[in-house]
Amino acid sequence: MSTSVGSVSALSVQDVRRALSIRDLTDPAAGLHGLQLLVTATADALAGRWGCTRRVCRRSPIVSVADNYDRLHYPPGGAARDARYTRYLCETALLRTQMSAVIPPSLRELAAEAEPPTDVLLVCPGLVYRRDCIDRLHTGEPHQLDLWRVRRGTPLGPADLGEMIAQVVEALLPGRSHRVSVAHHPYTTDGLQIDVYNGGEWVEVGECGLALPALLKESGLDPATTSGLAMGLGLDRILMLRKELPDIRLLRAEDPRIAEQMLDLTPWRPVSLMPPVRRDLSLALDEPPLPEELGHAVRLALADDAALVECVELRDVTPAEDLPAAACERLGIAPGQVNVLVRVVFRALDRTLTDDACNQLRDRVYRSLHRGTRWAWAR
Repeated sequence: MSTSVGSVSALSVQDVRRALSIRDLTDPAAGLHGLQLLVTATADALAGRWGCTRRVCRRSPIVSVADNYDRLHYPPGGAARDARYTRYLCETALLRTQMSAVIPPSLRELAAEAEPPTDVLLVCPGLVYRRDCIDRLHTGEPHQLDLWRVRRGTPLGPADLGEMIAQVVEALLPGRSHRVSVAHHPYTTDGLQIDVYNGGEWVEVGECGLALPALLKESGLDPATTSGLAMGLGLDRILMLRKELPDIRLLRAEDPRIAEQMLDLTPWRPVSLMPPVRRDLSLALDEPPLPEELGHAVRLALADDAALVECVELRDVTPAEDLPAAACERLGIAPGQVNVLVRVVFRALDRTLTDDACNQLRDRVYRSLHRGTRWAWAR
């Protein structure tokens, strides 16, 4: 796939293989990690409170557009479907953007059972795949946890949802205050956003609502006798709050001083971090990029070395027509293009990066993104 910012097509086979090779930290089969403790603590708290059956649902990260969007009632042409944010494989398949994509097939299986459980908790942890910005809080492959309670009999309502929120927050972030605000999700009614208080500010950790009756019906369940609670949580952010981690890349660090700390939920003990190295790029692009597009393009350009990037900052955008003639000549910029100033901050978590190594990384990003006819190399 071309990494041209603003010109998005289906992922290449190489890009898909790289994405699928990323370890799912919620999966015990791939080794222990603190994220798994969060999943277990939440499922234990809810199943214990409700006395219901629990089922852990794991499926392929490659899903149909229908399960990821259509069956969850996302409107055609909605912003969530935009290729600037979604990693499409073709017109009908993609790398899932949310763990809610697991829900439609799980509900269909539930409906097809001869004797489905009266009350069940669907526990759906895993990796999701997005085109996202790069900074200390964001990654292109975050972990999410979807929790759906499906019950036959007395309808579940807002009071049950409030109880669920309280149980989950206490299990994940003991002692933290939380609040809710109205939020809209196409696959729920009475939707809410969940925030917790941390360090003097409110931080979003998840969203929830009552399962949309139409979704239950379309999955083969009778909404007259079956109801549900739906919740989606950002596990990476929650673990960062729980352990007071300053950088999301620490979750995957291989340095033993760091990796050993990711196996439990005890507070982070800082280790000596390496110094940051900044490189500024002046690019000619065909159109102004979104931060998410820019972050994704940098990840593709650096491939396995993308973890060396601490953040990518979009600093300025100037139309070619507004640049001095000397700047236009230096960039080789064409009429209708834009000059984009980008700062890339490199910092390895386990070693000091040399200036030459950072220049090589800078040039790989520059080569991939620059669309002018003149070039300015660091090396």
